Amino acid sequence: MTWLITGGAGYIGAHVARAMSEAGERVLALDDLSAGVPERLPVGVPLVRGSSLDGELLKRVLADHAVTGVVHLAARKQVAESVAQPTRYYRENVGGLATLLDAVAEAGVRRLVFSSSAAVYGNPDVDLIIEDTPCAPVNPYGETKLTGEWLVRAAGAAHGISTVCLRYFNVAGAAAPELADTGVFNIVPMVFDRLTRGEAPRIFGDDYPTPDGTCVRDYIHVADLAEAHLAAARRLSGLSGDLTVNVGRGEGVSVRELIDVIGEVSGHTRPPVVEGRRPGDAPRAVASAARATEELGWTASRPVREMVESAWRGWQRHHGG
Repeated sequence: MTWLITGGAGYIGAHVARAMSEAGERVLALDDLSAGVPERLPVGVPLVRGSSLDGELLKRVLADHAVTGVVHLAARKQVAESVAQPTRYYRENVGGLATLLDAVAEAGVRRLVFSSSAAVYGNPDVDLIIEDTPCAPVNPYGETKLTGEWLVRAAGAAHGISTVCLRYFNVAGAAAPELADTGVFNIVPMVFDRLTRGEAPRIFGDDYPTPDGTCVRDYIHVADLAEAHLAAARRLSGLSGDLTVNVGRGEGVSVRELIDVIGEVSGHTRPPVVEGRRPGDAPRAVASAARATEELGWTASRPVREMVESAWRGWQRHHGG
């Protein structure tokens, strides 16, 4: 097997490349480097610079490297940006996937792992989100991921491609400091950023129907997530058809609890300030991880404190603090 990882030099992609190559899989990465960093890739993993919107490039890469499976992570992923630039998100996330699937079908590749998101669910009022929970995304980013899943399954059925869609929840941490997320878009780096600038972290709403009034989320260590991709890729060798799986820990952590852990780990302990609720925030979004264990033989093993500690080491490497 040779696996092509699109978006392979990104934060998540590089972790997947590392996990798969360390497990003995032969991998190469495709990345346009709009957010990717070539130095994140393990030694010996080739990097092709380019976009999943470039059909001719994809065909050459699949042929030249005798690719037999694809892990598709390349996508834009910021919710607020998707609201401001919906056409860009549909063009890159859905259009790029359609172009890739055409190339995959033409090349005779029969295995594909699609990087989806819990954003497909929207804000369901349930204790644990199962894979059969109705999907009702509330922003263009989530819409493009749900549309992507439909497209993956339809193309799989039409061309005999076995597919796994991984719906993952809130990703944090780093397997090594050099692999850390360099952006300041997710809650852990956002809190680091404010604390190291001497500003109080922000909580958006403390009057939700949760134990401490703040939103509850399911956080997954990026190294666990990478191992889930490896498990999904290997599951495809015995899979005919499609599979959709949540990737989470199945445990909820409130925003206030997470900020407390961040303060303990970083040594910056300014009390948070409470602001108004943000539109669209669900009180609780926690995965049922049972299907991942049953179908992939995978279970998340790293606790929230380890996520924060590893993220803090990465933050110090890239930002100081």
